[in-house]
Amino acid sequence: MAECRCTHPDFEKERMQQDGIQTDTSREQTAVEESVEECFLRLKDKAEVDPLEPVLNRDRHIGFLLKGLQYLSTSYECLDASRPWLCYWILHSLELLDVPLPDDVISNVAKFLGKCQCKTGGFAGGPHQQAHLAPTYAAVNALCILDSEEAYKIINRATLQSYLLRMHTPDGGLKMHEGGEVDIRGAYCAASAAVLTNIVIPEMFDKTPEWIVSCQTYEGGFGGCPGMEAHGGYSFCGLGALILLGHERLCDEKAVLRWTANRQMRYEGGFQGRTNKLVDGCYSFWQGGAFPLMHMILSMENDQTLSAERWMFHQGALQEYVLACCQHSGGGLIDKPGKPRDFYHTCYCLSGLSVAQHFAGGQLSHEHVLGHPSNKLKAVHPVFNIGTKAAFEASQYFTKLPVPKISSGPT
Repeated sequence: MAECRCTHPDFEKERMQQDGIQTDTSREQTAVEESVEECFLRLKDKAEVDPLEPVLNRDRHIGFLLKGLQYLSTSYECLDASRPWLCYWILHSLELLDVPLPDDVISNVAKFLGKCQCKTGGFAGGPHQQAHLAPTYAAVNALCILDSEEAYKIINRATLQSYLLRMHTPDGGLKMHEGGEVDIRGAYCAASAAVLTNIVIPEMFDKTPEWIVSCQTYEGGFGGCPGMEAHGGYSFCGLGALILLGHERLCDEKAVLRWTANRQMRYEGGFQGRTNKLVDGCYSFWQGGAFPLMHMILSMENDQTLSAERWMFHQGALQEYVLACCQHSGGGLIDKPGKPRDFYHTCYCLSGLSVAQHFAGGQLSHEHVLGHPSNKLKAVHPVFNIGTKAAFEASQYFTKLPVPKISSGPT
C-alpha cells in the first residue's frame, strides 16, 4: 500500500520557498499551508497507529447528500437558479459512492427536472425560468445518472436541438442563454448535452472547434474567451469540448499539459485553478480530470513516453489532500481547511478522487487507492463527469434513436 507523503521526513521541503519579500499572495499561501499542515499532522499521527489511514468518511457524506436530496435549508435560497445543478451534484456524488436510489426517488427527481425544461428547448435553473446552457448540461447529466427510461424520456431532444442551434453564434461560440455571454463553458455544455443525447448536426458546431482553440492562452491553458487568463475550469471545458467534437488535436496539447501539471501544489497535493492562486478542492476534478483527456489525445499520437499505469500527475498526493484536508466532520467535502461544506465541492472533490484512483488506458486499467480499501469510488467518465456505467447506458439508449430533423423551433 502507498505511503502517505506527509509521513516522509523530507516532506516539509515542499513548502513555498520564502524570498524575504511578503505580499498578500505569499501571506495567504503561508496561511493555507499552515492549516493544511495541521491536517497532515493529524493524519500522520493516525497513520502511525493504523496503516490503513486515511479513511473516506463514506457514511457521513452519504447522510449529508441524502438529506440534501429531500430538503435544503434557507441558506440555499441563493441557488434558486441552480436547482438542476444541485440535483446533479448530489446524484453524481451518490453515484460515485455507489448508493442506489429507490424507484420513487428516481421518479420524483426526473419529474422535477422535467418542470425545469422549457417549451422552446433546454433547461432552466428552476421551473418557469429562462433556459440556460449550464443547467441544461446539469439536467441532462442528472437524468442520465438516474438511468431510467422515464428519466431519458424527460429530455425533449427535438426542442433541445433547436435550442442549441439558437445558442450558436456566427464565429462558432455559443451563448449561455438568449442575449447572454459567449464563453467556453457554452461550447462544452452544449457539446456534452448534444453528444449524450445524440442530437448533433454539423450546423450546431460550425466553427466551434476553431473558436475554442482561440481561447488557448500563452500560458498553455484555456481562458473563458479569447484574451482571458488561463483557468482550470475553462481548460477542462475546452479540452472536453474539442474531444467531444472530434477536433482534440487542434490545440497545443503539450502546452496545456505543462500548464495543468504545474497547477498541482507541491505541499498541499491538490490543485489551484490559476497561476499564483490557492489550492481548492473543486480543482481536484477541473484540473485532475483533464489528465485522462490529455492522455487520450497523446495516445492517439502514439506517444511512447506515456505511462501504461498512471496519469501524468501525482495521484497519491491528490488523494491525500482530499482525504486529509477536504472532509467535513459532519459529512460533505470542502474547498480547503476552514471552509464550509457544500454540494458543489462534495461533487468535484469526489470526482477528482475517483480520477486519482482509477487509471484506464486502452486495454489496461489500474487502481491506485490511498488508505483504506473502502475509500474506492466508482469510476467516472472523464469527459462527461458522470459514472462510466451511466454514460454507457445513456449512449446505448440515445444512439438507438434517430437524430431529430433540423428545425429552428419556436422562438
